[in-house]
Amino acid sequence: MFENMTETQARSEILKYVGEYCDKYHKKEGFKEGQRIPYASRVYDKAEMINLVDSSLEFWLTSGRYTDEFEKKLAEYLGVKYCSLVNSGSSANLNAFMALTSPLLGERSVNRGDEVITVAAGFPTTATPIIQYGAVPVFVDVTIPQYNIDVSMLEKAVSDKTKAVMVAHTLGNPFNLKAVKEFCDKYNLWLIEDNCDALGSKYMLDGKEMFTGTVGDIGTSSFYPPHHMTMGEGGAVYTNNPLLNKIIRSLRDWGRDCSCPSGVDNFCGHRFDRQYGELPLGYDHKYVYSHFGYNLKATDLQAAVGCAQLEKFPSFVERRKHNFNRLKNALKGVDDKLILPEPCENSDPSWFGFLITCKNGTDRNEVVSYIEAKGVQTRMLFAGNLIKHPCFDQMRKSGEGYRVIGSLPNTDRIMKDTFWVGVYPGMDDEMIDYMAKVICEAVSK
Repeated sequence: MFENMTETQARSEILKYVGEYCDKYHKKEGFKEGQRIPYASRVYDKAEMINLVDSSLEFWLTSGRYTDEFEKKLAEYLGVKYCSLVNSGSSANLNAFMALTSPLLGERSVNRGDEVITVAAGFPTTATPIIQYGAVPVFVDVTIPQYNIDVSMLEKAVSDKTKAVMVAHTLGNPFNLKAVKEFCDKYNLWLIEDNCDALGSKYMLDGKEMFTGTVGDIGTSSFYPPHHMTMGEGGAVYTNNPLLNKIIRSLRDWGRDCSCPSGVDNFCGHRFDRQYGELPLGYDHKYVYSHFGYNLKATDLQAAVGCAQLEKFPSFVERRKHNFNRLKNALKGVDDKLILPEPCENSDPSWFGFLITCKNGTDRNEVVSYIEAKGVQTRMLFAGNLIKHPCFDQMRKSGEGYRVIGSLPNTDRIMKDTFWVGVYPGMDDEMIDYMAKVICEAVSK
């Protein structure tokens, strides 16, 4: 078939057939009542599949041209200077936190035993890097119906050991960035925004509308299939701080001191003529390590999918907002039995999901069981209360390794009474209306 073709012609022909294949065999059928509605799903077309195959034909596999393109375009979208692609949102959080432990930060570096303010109502990998390093998470409560950090607890949580705040924007709803940023500025604390569930959300700060993830010192994203956009597995770490970017890149790439891109040697022009640490003069800079790092890079195949997703992303955000508003309007008739979610003041959320808390007398387990039986997938607010989980058994028994401010009453209520359903951009109005009908039935039984 390719006998008389150049490589460019052959690739073009292959990609033409890939597009036709996707159009024929990956086309979604319309919704039928009773059909299962997942809380999230991939939304894609032939553009993603063509990019994926295009990258595979090069067989570069590790980070390459699509990675460079994705990092550049995501940075442009967010309005930040630096963006680093990594292999997951959890790795993004690990990379972001560990950057704060770098000796290059001097007195501001986070050391073992230092404290980081966060919340227990959320996904565990916001807190995991803190614990694994040997720093101390300080858990404060959240608010309902915003489900974000209770900023009134911040002053009670701070101590002379506090070095940072690391907290997530819950299911797309920005936390009170004004209050948290002012608090961090007051005490000279780092701020990491876990933006994994909130890509595309905006917050009005001092008269300027900004994307979440760009207000603090470092922001993180996840591109796992249920999230706002996907590349299968994948994540990103972004910042406007050149020193933090240097550290983030080093930690992502094995902890090396060298800044050469993959496949490039002697980018700095000083590969064999400098001294580092106690190494011999002229030791190969490509194998000099300034941090205890990892290999957290994504593949170019993932980045290729991400580049196509990023083109669609603004429309994803608008559809999420539409679906959220339609569902909320449809559920207003049962707000005597359910607490419906509210956006944070001064925010414009890119909703990841629709959080619901059952009021007194309405049993969450019964409601969720009914909804699931009708084909609507539900989820808890992740860990509910993280410190109640088996991973905390040893620390609970010893009474060491973390601090709790107050009794976390809202966090415990979320653990017992809260669930959520999806609003992902693949949902049409029929699906939203069916979900609303089923939820109303569940609480009216």
